[in-house]
Amino acid sequence: MNAKNTLNNDLISVQLRTLINLAKPASQLKLKKSSIRSRQNGGYVSPSKGRGMEFDESRLYQPGDDIRSIDWRVTARTGKTHTKIYREERERPVFISVDDRPAMHFATRGVFKSVQAAKIAALLAWTAQEHGDRIGGQIYTDLFCQEIKPQNGKHAVLHFLNTIIKTDSIPQTEMNLEQALARLNQHTRPGSLVYIISDFRGLNHKSENHLVKLARHCDVVLIQVYDALESQLPKKGRYRFTNNEDRSVVVDTSDNQFIHSYQKLFQTRLKSLQKISKKMGIVFFQCSTTDDPVKVLR
Repeated sequence: MNAKNTLNNDLISVQLRTLINLAKPASQLKLKKSSIRSRQNGGYVSPSKGRGMEFDESRLYQPGDDIRSIDWRVTARTGKTHTKIYREERERPVFISVDDRPAMHFATRGVFKSVQAAKIAALLAWTAQEHGDRIGGQIYTDLFCQEIKPQNGKHAVLHFLNTIIKTDSIPQTEMNLEQALARLNQHTRPGSLVYIISDFRGLNHKSENHLVKLARHCDVVLIQVYDALESQLPKKGRYRFTNNEDRSVVVDTSDNQFIHSYQKLFQTRLKSLQKISKKMGIVFFQCSTTDDPVKVLR
């Protein structure tokens, strides 16, 4: 009985030990040169969106300096043209955004979407650590959002994984996808590699604009986690869904209009993600609740 309960718990919630144990399979992943294309030198192969540099200081403009590096604030303040000087970053910031809203705590087969998202995030974090990059991220629910500044080392991964597990913090404010993406733009630095793991419910024109803005300065990878029921309802019949507490809903799949509207929502969201990814050179792929996340990333 205890073994059965443990198995069920692993399907609907993720344990820290599970995420830590993903370090070994993550070491076999090669995300540097296989998954993402590039027009820049360096470890990652992806569209070059940033300098991979960190601002150091401003100095007087010299002939031959790139005009794009002019520090307009200092120039305006001093009346003399100044140029921003950058120093190379030894590690690239990797920022992983994890959606943990209530809709992610759902599945009709496999594991909850939230569990799958946490596993994907852990695999990416361990792989980034293996490559010597700095790991940071964003975890958000419908009432909470926390950003973690990218740092290097195993302790940074463990801090990130602990934050994923402990999402029952004191509510801060109402949060939706649009607001989470807006915060993501504020906290990620140009040249970062940004993974966004979500079911992308609530995707609208404003949230798409946030993705466009983010993709102009960072390398972005979108990972849509979904349950099979979301893409296609079961055969005609009446089905009861419950949150295992006190709320339930009955779905009648013999209602053709309902089926059409339901599936259209998912397809519309999918097409929007594919369109914006193609337009901005964003990497996009899906992972279902029954997929092996290691194989999907590989």
